[in-house]
Amino acid sequence: MPPAAGSQLGFFAAPAPAALTLGIDEAGRGPILGPMVMAAVALDPGAARALTRAGLTDSKKFGAGADARQRRAALASMIRARATFVVLEVVEAEEIDARVDKGELNVLERERARAMINAAPPCKRIVADGARIFGSLREEFPALRAYDNGESRHASVAAASVVAKDERDRRFALIAERWRADFGEITGGGYINDATRAFLRAYRKKYGDLPPETRRSWDCRL
Repeated sequence: MPPAAGSQLGFFAAPAPAALTLGIDEAGRGPILGPMVMAAVALDPGAARALTRAGLTDSKKFGAGADARQRRAALASMIRARATFVVLEVVEAEEIDARVDKGELNVLERERARAMINAAPPCKRIVADGARIFGSLREEFPALRAYDNGESRHASVAAASVVAKDERDRRFALIAERWRADFGEITGGGYINDATRAFLRAYRKKYGDLPPETRRSWDCRL
């Protein structure tokens, strides 16, 4: 069973060596349907090398579709087995809407990143994906560096992107399963595209509203 909305899920796989690097990334900031998932992964140098040899890279490079989801799921399992620490933060659509209404989506991401860093073991380095979003956290965490395309900076960020995207895939699959009987196969991954618009139009036509998983603060002309 997935953790409750807004919950933090994590574990320690091994004692923390001094050379750990903590990577932070998210999946699902842009879609109109479903949650955003943030992840932090701590890797020692040996784990980083092993995962890189196994094909670890930015989760977006695997593409979409069933094959991509399976590849990410397999890598996510390897990451959990090799990482010293993994933690997830799940932010549901309702909370995203509330924070977007206040212009605080970046603030929300910083809050969740701060919680993950505080939950992690001591790390030599912290690398976050998103210079503008996370750069100010360096005042609190001197070991932190924030970069755009952070997945290219260290395997721990790529690992965080894969773990976050894998969880996001799982949660969108639950949404699709929930509405499959009424609307058939739901594709599009919840992003604003023709498939997602078709589902939202059909849902609104049948129920007179949008699905509860919808981010109503998003601009989506149906």
